Amino acid sequence: MLSQKRRRWPLVLLALFLSIPLWYGLRKLTLPKPPPPTAAMLQQAKRVTILRDDSGVPHIFGESDADAAFGLAYAHAQDDFPTTQLVLAAATGRLSLLRLSKMAVGNDFYVGLIGVHEQVKRLYPKLHPATRAVLEGYAQGFNFYAALHPHEADGRLFPVRGEDIAAGFVHKIPLMFDLPRVLGELNQATPKQVGQPVFSQRLPSQRLAARWPVHFAITGSNLHAVHKDRFVDGTTRLNINSHQPWEGPVAWYEAHISSKEGWNMLGGTFPGAPLILHGHNDHLGWAHTNNFPDLIDVYKLAKHPTDPQRYKLDGAWKTLQSKEISIPVDTGFFVLPYKMTTYQSQHGPVFRTPHGDYAIRYAGIDRAIFAVEQWFRMNKARDLNEWKQAMRIHALPMFNTGYADKDNIFYVYNALIPQRKPGWDYKTILPGDRSDLIWKAYLPWERLPQVHNPPAGFVQNCNATPFQATLGAANPDPKRFPKEAGIEQHQNNRSLRSLALLAPPKKLTRADFLAMKFDRVYDKRSPLYRDVLDPLFRSYRPQTPAESKGLALLKAWDGKAELQSPAATLALLTQHPLVEPSRKGRRGEPRTPAEAYRAAVAFLSRRYGRIDVPLGRLQRLRRGSTDLPVDGGADTITSVYTRLSRGKFIGYKGDSYILIVEFTPQGVRSFSRHQYGNVNRPQSSHYADQAKAFTQRTLKPVYRDRATLEKHQARAYHPGQEP
Repeated sequence: MLSQKRRRWPLVLLALFLSIPLWYGLRKLTLPKPPPPTAAMLQQAKRVTILRDDSGVPHIFGESDADAAFGLAYAHAQDDFPTTQLVLAAATGRLSLLRLSKMAVGNDFYVGLIGVHEQVKRLYPKLHPATRAVLEGYAQGFNFYAALHPHEADGRLFPVRGEDIAAGFVHKIPLMFDLPRVLGELNQATPKQVGQPVFSQRLPSQRLAARWPVHFAITGSNLHAVHKDRFVDGTTRLNINSHQPWEGPVAWYEAHISSKEGWNMLGGTFPGAPLILHGHNDHLGWAHTNNFPDLIDVYKLAKHPTDPQRYKLDGAWKTLQSKEISIPVDTGFFVLPYKMTTYQSQHGPVFRTPHGDYAIRYAGIDRAIFAVEQWFRMNKARDLNEWKQAMRIHALPMFNTGYADKDNIFYVYNALIPQRKPGWDYKTILPGDRSDLIWKAYLPWERLPQVHNPPAGFVQNCNATPFQATLGAANPDPKRFPKEAGIEQHQNNRSLRSLALLAPPKKLTRADFLAMKFDRVYDKRSPLYRDVLDPLFRSYRPQTPAESKGLALLKAWDGKAELQSPAATLALLTQHPLVEPSRKGRRGEPRTPAEAYRAAVAFLSRRYGRIDVPLGRLQRLRRGSTDLPVDGGADTITSVYTRLSRGKFIGYKGDSYILIVEFTPQGVRSFSRHQYGNVNRPQSSHYADQAKAFTQRTLKPVYRDRATLEKHQARAYHPGQEP
């Protein structure tokens, strides 16, 4: 009898194993579907035309701004619905419905911690009606696509509202600077004491972003604006060139939005954004790059000895505000409501840990939702004055921003810099019992570092100091800004190369400007030389003939990260673990230049049987079946950051969507290129159709006027009526 039961167990386990996919399939059928299209959606769709050019880029024409936003949402959903749905789920604290992971639960807790829903409820009515109309138009466009393609959508997330699109800005803005790192640090087992640094270790000069809970930052970028007086043809030029991840929620999507209400903007946007984030219109354009002011303060609260809900402030006991949140976690079999509690002090959100309560105050804590209004007004600005008026909304907490029109170039170190009490080190844990350390205001926008039409005829920023945006006395004076702001003082290779190429007082050609954009050279003063190669040259003693040969190769290198260069291969392999250490921090991973060089030589010898391997053989761009050599490197102007996979280094972020804008006497024209293609669907012909041209550093003309577009269109349709 016992043996018969034992024989049944494998059959029972097999039956359970086979029933799991059946259960998943049946359960998916029982999930709610998105609501069907409404009459209002059907009418709005008729007021929108989506014209696809021969690169698959959508050009959206709407009667009103809201109609154009409707069309943008629909077109982007056609090209990448899954990512947009994930982004909106994350913004509204429902990512755990779609993903069963610690990251998803962490995201949904974060939404409750910073009070996304409360901020939206309080501030959404204060947005301008025109801005709300755009948000609601975008939401309806996304709803319309989901209604017509219910097999792609999770009906539990629908219908999406304008408030949910606005929530995306409240959710993402704090993720664009160091808040994820702060929360990750506080979540460690080691307690933090007042006066200790917030971060337990320094990051490499690249300032690698943390992965908790969701990474949305613009990771690195170049902006160059050069005045017409510097060009032989009298044309002002703008290089819009951020270095983004090549996949995911912050991979660039190119779009053109036009309405009869005066909106005519082309450039790059992200999933879930109802407008263009940087690009150009008929009059002007701008580019963003990351900057890194100190925008977060962390306070250790003095807790009551017997009541954990109370903390001391100015000698009096205050009570934490608490709120229970319920995170809906889909286990695959059922939805489990996961209960958590969040807290608020007078400082801001409180992160509770076993070793203490830490209050967090961050820039934009009271205004992140207005970033959408700022960007929308920037989209519709007609000159520098109107554009500056939009910037004075001062809701974006960061981003170097470079501007150009036919007569002006302008740079601003845009930031919400807290006005702090002097004399404190705000990169350390602050005492939470002093209200004078809780800042209430920001440095006014007009007082931020700025440069307008400098004598040198250019402004640039490549994630480096704003105090060398141009040449000479036209640069901002660092003495005029509070040291508590934490404004950068460093230079990187891209900024050094930009200054070297633009500094000579000669007239430039268009070819000169493009050559700068596609520069792949490391300056001898760059971090690669200063921190990696020069220490090797000074003190490393080769231990094998291969190491001796490699060192000679590096010493003779011209600094160019070209496809045929074996020295570039060895240099970038040596730099790689120091710039991009593995997420897991594996034991034995190289930590010094000597260790990294030794590992690079060993890798090449083992994998290729030689150390003089051309860069193009090792460094690749891959997308589906496309596999191409790609040049450049970490921190070259043409940047590529890579991950090791089966002996190859595969690009995953860096130089991505490129937009070159020319403000000629006859009008504005532009040229662009995407690193893959504009459609994130493997079955599409535009999934990787631009990759080869991207690796060959060629650009395509951008068409914006309707008559020219119709000569280059692949198809035109109303949402819901596509061929």
